[in-house]
Amino acid sequence: MKPSAAAAGSRLLRIFLYFLALFSLLAFYARTISSRDPGSVFFKAWTAYDASYSSVRAHEADDYIESVNNATVRSTPKASSQPGLCVGIASIARNGVRYFKTAVGTVLEGLSEEERADIHLILFIAHTDPSQHPAYSEPWLHELPDQVLLYNPAEVDIDRIRSLETDTAKVSGREKALFDYTYLLKACEPVNAPYTVMLEDDVFALDGWYHRTREALASAEKQTKEIGASNWLYLRLFYTEELLGWNSEEWPTYLFYSILTVVLVACTCLGIRRYEPRLTPHLSNETILLFSGLCTPLLIGLFFATGRATMMPIPDGVHQMPRFGCCSQAFVFPRSRVPDLTELYERKRLGYVDMLTEEFANENDEIRWAVTPVVMQHAGRRSSKGMNNDPYTPLKHKSKAELTEVEKLWNFRFETQDAEALREEHVLVNDHVLGY
Repeated sequence: MKPSAAAAGSRLLRIFLYFLALFSLLAFYARTISSRDPGSVFFKAWTAYDASYSSVRAHEADDYIESVNNATVRSTPKASSQPGLCVGIASIARNGVRYFKTAVGTVLEGLSEEERADIHLILFIAHTDPSQHPAYSEPWLHELPDQVLLYNPAEVDIDRIRSLETDTAKVSGREKALFDYTYLLKACEPVNAPYTVMLEDDVFALDGWYHRTREALASAEKQTKEIGASNWLYLRLFYTEELLGWNSEEWPTYLFYSILTVVLVACTCLGIRRYEPRLTPHLSNETILLFSGLCTPLLIGLFFATGRATMMPIPDGVHQMPRFGCCSQAFVFPRSRVPDLTELYERKRLGYVDMLTEEFANENDEIRWAVTPVVMQHAGRRSSKGMNNDPYTPLKHKSKAELTEVEKLWNFRFETQDAEALREEHVLVNDHVLGY
């Protein structure tokens, strides 16, 4: 090999080694920032599913419920005659685990009297025999809500509902769950609140969920007008990042921009070599090929490996989410859209709320909003089988493969919330509203 060729080869090797050192640092950094991104190769299920904030909030909620049960709370305020939100939560008894009272506690704990007055709370015990639900015999259930909803024999076919409560019918549960959701939606209509908030009984609301939801609704209304639309279908208060990764449906787009990046790097190097004579000796064909043909693809690979939620996170605020939104844990519907939805659900009779709602939205090109960060978390991993018999601390898992689909309904960013910061924000908002 000629000395000049050997020198060129040595220079290329040094460049590549420098790049590998930089690449290693970038990979280490990517690993540290994307451990909670379910679409990342660096995802760590062992820590990502920790209920860091949820456990704190659950403690606060359960303490609040116990204070009501023990009559240590002086009074429990109720809704005003003109509430802005009708909040509905339907619940059935579950084997071995109880989410309901904690869910209700997270919704109510920390609310100011003014905030509570703006909420008409309906708790629906979805059993033909309500005594089958353990909460029905507890004081808090009758003390906290504005209304405890039960099946009205004059309005529903009790025998039909009873037949849907059999073990055989519970296998799918699609008919009764849809019926109950519709029944609760219709119960909110006489309240005449501008918005109906539908929550499942296995969610946790963060401290300050009310004022954040109110701000999100104002933003949704404003943005709807700005795009020239007259209405929107729902505001989503919960979603999981599981479905927001690098979706296979969009691979042509990813491939196009990856190739475009490689071409741009090559063209940039060629342009610099042509118009910057000083750098010409350093940008040989081999060097340009190294940059564009090896280094750039490796960086692109690291970009995708780090995960979409990390590299292209959804900005904070209210935004449209017409695809990949899941599931029906927490929706806000404008009152004007409730008749459309109840008519849809009653006509279908069978199905999952989220799937039917999305089908309706797609067919009618409806506007669907979501708020980031979410104000609700799914509580599906909390059970009686927690760590060290602590129901607030779920079991550790080495991989997502060990989890059921329901347990994967998790918003990872929610768990990074700081309880003290949220409480301070909540206090500041209330002080501002009251003019302190």
